[in-house]
Amino acid sequence: MPYRSTEVLSPGPGDKTPLHSVTLAHDARHLRRKLLHLENDDVVMLDLREPVMLADGDLLVLDGGGYIRIVAAPEALYEIRPRDPLHLIELAWHLGNRHLPAQIEAKRILIARDPVIRQMLEGLGAEVSEVSEPFQPMRGAYHAGGHNHGHGHHHG
Repeated sequence: MPYRSTEVLSPGPGDKTPLHSVTLAHDARHLRRKLLHLENDDVVMLDLREPVMLADGDLLVLDGGGYIRIVAAPEALYEIRPRDPLHLIELAWHLGNRHLPAQIEAKRILIARDPVIRQMLEGLGAEVSEVSEPFQPMRGAYHAGGHNHGHGHHHG
């Protein structure tokens, strides 16, 4: 019989030890109801009240006790390095203007690989390289939730 979960916890102090984990790409972590196949071939039935964007390290609380850890899968990305902080803002603006999912950090931006966008970024003076790592793009201003998920689960 599959596991069942109706609650998500964000990682925090005193993290719980998970029974198992499930690895998902960024576009597979926006969920409400779904059967998830775990690393050990078991299945968990996720049944949340509303859609949630799961982040790396989140825990699915299992009915009857226990936890399943969400692991962000490595993805084929571009790492964009600007000349300076102002250039990073300019590059982020151009990406946002094209509504591209982006993980924006203090010294770099990560996006899914797209040769046309790479050419544009290099034309704007960015250093662009191919990387493979977990991807946690920012959620849009009109998207409910965000990293805190906005669905009233526990943080602790």
